[in-house]
Amino acid sequence: MTNQMSNAISNLQKNKRIAIIGGGPGGLTLALILQRHGINSVIYERGFSESIRDQGGSLDLHEDSGQKALKEAGLLEAFQEIARYEGEDLLLVDKCGTVYRKEVDDTGKKGERPEIDRGALCELLLNALDSQRIHYGYKLIEAIPQKNGKHELHFENGHVDTVDLVVGADGAFSKLRPLLTDASVEYSGLSMVELNIEDASHQHPDLLLFNGRGSMIALSDNKGILAQLNGDGRIRVYLSFRADRDWINTNGIPLDKPQVAKNELLKLFDDWDEMLKNYIRYSGDRIVTRRIYMLPIGLTWQSRKGITLLGDAAHLMSPFMGKGVNLAMLDASVLALSLIQYGDLDEAIHTYEQKMYEYSSTLAEMSDDSLKRFFDDNGASRVRDWFSQLEQEHE
Repeated sequence: MTNQMSNAISNLQKNKRIAIIGGGPGGLTLALILQRHGINSVIYERGFSESIRDQGGSLDLHEDSGQKALKEAGLLEAFQEIARYEGEDLLLVDKCGTVYRKEVDDTGKKGERPEIDRGALCELLLNALDSQRIHYGYKLIEAIPQKNGKHELHFENGHVDTVDLVVGADGAFSKLRPLLTDASVEYSGLSMVELNIEDASHQHPDLLLFNGRGSMIALSDNKGILAQLNGDGRIRVYLSFRADRDWINTNGIPLDKPQVAKNELLKLFDDWDEMLKNYIRYSGDRIVTRRIYMLPIGLTWQSRKGITLLGDAAHLMSPFMGKGVNLAMLDASVLALSLIQYGDLDEAIHTYEQKMYEYSSTLAEMSDDSLKRFFDDNGASRVRDWFSQLEQEHE
């Protein structure tokens, strides 16, 4: 460590208070890397420990982003011990069940994008983080800029804190983003219905055999059935539709009556293969609807004292490049290393943001292109051709 870096860390240790809003993978990664370098920070998380560990499905962590950040956090080897490399298996079909691509690795060789459940990833990070550095049940209501560049944070539970740097790791509907830009999230044109099939290996071995150890993607007619085998044995299913923004509220499907709702959902896939429709038939009673939002591609803002954003708060994009959590963790790593390198917060924030804009804008555009490719009249063939093109480019 250089004397300059040591002095920068010393300055942050002694004089600066850093608050991170949001305890997802991005916020946890930032706090953990700072902790490793002796820099104090505090995470304010609106939920509770159990909710963090129980969020979302399976994630593939990429070598050049998510895994790179885990290395900075000192957790890469621990991750590799629990990662599901078999989760990289892929089945791509159309609505008739015609196979367009199948990837199965039986060699035992470790790939570049192993899977891990989001909850398991958060647990890995939480177990390495000093428990005093995260406060649960703190929902941010308002952040008020002060004349000296600090921010006064007001929480729903009445707590007030004044910090030198506040980092918005608070997702799509960030409370901090309006302090930096007028840009807001836009509906992407895609809505999803999430289903879960518990204990698939014992309850529905026929579907598990079809699905395989990783992901199954069925695409046709601007619709999709997307499924992932999770580490806990469930298959998490996302029925995906191009639809008006208000479709979720106007479709007439009674989510409070699961069996009726599933019958209605089956009608939307009436001419699809029977095995594909089993993803609906076999699902449990929990049905969750989601709209997919995005921020304007290439979003930037004027750097301001004492505040910045990471992850979805900074560059929300569609999930069809698998980059969301990976980028949040990469952002956390780049920001942490900037804070470690520079004693001046303004310089650290500006340096981080310039780097983040460069890589995130390219990936946001690729993610938008990917959404359009998936949800096309001939989505399966378009995605197959895209995979083939990527392979040729990497030869």
